[in-house]
Amino acid sequence: MPGNERKPASTATPGRARDGSPQNRRQALIDIAAELFAEHGFQSTTVRDIGRAAGVLSGSLYHHFQSKETILEEILSTFLDELLESCREIVAANSDPAAALRALIEAAFVSIGRHKAAITVLQNERKHLARFTWFDHVSKTEAGVRRIWVKVLEDGVAGGRFRTDLDPKITYQFIRDSVWSAARWYTPSGRLTPAQLTEQYLTLVMNGLSAPSGGRARRTGTRAAS
Repeated sequence: MPGNERKPASTATPGRARDGSPQNRRQALIDIAAELFAEHGFQSTTVRDIGRAAGVLSGSLYHHFQSKETILEEILSTFLDELLESCREIVAANSDPAAALRALIEAAFVSIGRHKAAITVLQNERKHLARFTWFDHVSKTEAGVRRIWVKVLEDGVAGGRFRTDLDPKITYQFIRDSVWSAARWYTPSGRLTPAQLTEQYLTLVMNGLSAPSGGRARRTGTRAAS
């Protein structure tokens, strides 16, 4: 009905996909779509919404993408491929598990500034997205990130840097979910830089991860999470 048509996300800048090189226009469309997916939800956002927010005819999007699903695939794959590469570089440069963990957490906060929309969509719509075959690649890349984090935590436990009564897989899930939830409120251009936010975060969690001064804590035998 007239007057009931949903407006594009307020964060998208109309017309910014019409100027510049084809590569820049394509990236602008990706950025606009990511904002809309994060604000309104992937299922509720149409190709027409993306075109309207970009200031182009919706049919023009098909010169760059086969569908809105392929746009989201690129958004999520770019985010996780970049994160996985960052994690690999961190563990290669840090043999101390505590230093590696600190760097991994900071990299996660940095990624919020670069890929806030991707993180939001992944958190909110994981179950729905799992039905797409391309999401298998996303899941495999995410599993690669998880293996790196868990290995760092396991090495920290084995070396006496972290408590032995904590399950590394569960610990990773707690850290991941708490860091990703910051995408709802953290702005890298705000009062705290990613490094400063990492310090705040580690102040809260490291007392729970550090081995007690009197010796290693007794392992409770908690089963690992799947």
